[in-house]
Amino acid sequence: MSQLTRRIFLERAGRTGLALGAWAGLEANVARAVEPFARLGSPRLRLSLAAYSFREFFNHRDPARRITLFDFIDFCGQHGCLGTELTSYYFPKDFDRAYLLELKRRAFLAGLAVSGTAVGNNFARADGPDLEREVASVKQWVDHAAVLGAPHIRVFAGDARGLDPALAKRQCIRALEECGDYAAQKGVWLGLENHGGIVAQVADLLDIVRAVRSAWVGVNLDTGNFYGPADPYEEMARLAPYAVNVQVKVEVNRRGQGKEPTDLARVTNLLRQANYQGFVALEYEAAPDPWQAVPEWLARLRTALAAA
Repeated sequence: MSQLTRRIFLERAGRTGLALGAWAGLEANVARAVEPFARLGSPRLRLSLAAYSFREFFNHRDPARRITLFDFIDFCGQHGCLGTELTSYYFPKDFDRAYLLELKRRAFLAGLAVSGTAVGNNFARADGPDLEREVASVKQWVDHAAVLGAPHIRVFAGDARGLDPALAKRQCIRALEECGDYAAQKGVWLGLENHGGIVAQVADLLDIVRAVRSAWVGVNLDTGNFYGPADPYEEMARLAPYAVNVQVKVEVNRRGQGKEPTDLARVTNLLRQANYQGFVALEYEAAPDPWQAVPEWLARLRTALAAA
């Protein structure tokens, strides 16, 4: 709140006998109470594709079947995507800034935005060098995303691995705040994914996101990562108002019933109801050959996004 607002509040508090501590409590609550994002205009759902969809081919043992991120970008352009999600796992070990700029150039020539990247971190760690390395790695990828022009990085909360669950959540919040502050300087969003570990339950993920005091942290909504007793679509709807990126799997899970094909119309409808505006990336991980299945699912998702 502005200094003027603060002064007026204090003056009125003095006149009405309110304790000064009330202001401190109010400020703390405002800082912690992260609300669903207010989005202007109508829903805008833009099709992207995650490189993870072709995970078996980036390091394929057969050189003839191996692909690069440049090949993947070309594939996205050839199949009508608006964005391309470049998962960090498939970058060369010793890439440099020139490599990032060449990826950005390739995407531009293919008519694509780099919709984001994704890292595999664990913030549910005790204080010490392990947690420091996790934070440093995410910050480094913030730098990479800024060069690429990518607006978003998918991050994980992590697995407590013996740490007290409440402490693990607090550690995750602190790490997200530190990385969020850094990301804010680069104009990059961090999206915390519903990805098991300490955020296996939607309530726990929302507890963390709502507690993080950063304007640049939200949810990376993954439609395939719901395993609780509730309807997975109802769980998606709880996260959608906080989403800064969406990854669509072609299957959802119901406890006791196993996997079933994703109802794309239902997914896009709940995103529309949340007035989501941003990328919706197909992240294919089903059994059938992605070279055959991904184009088919992209076409279905494109139709569903258009209808929404």
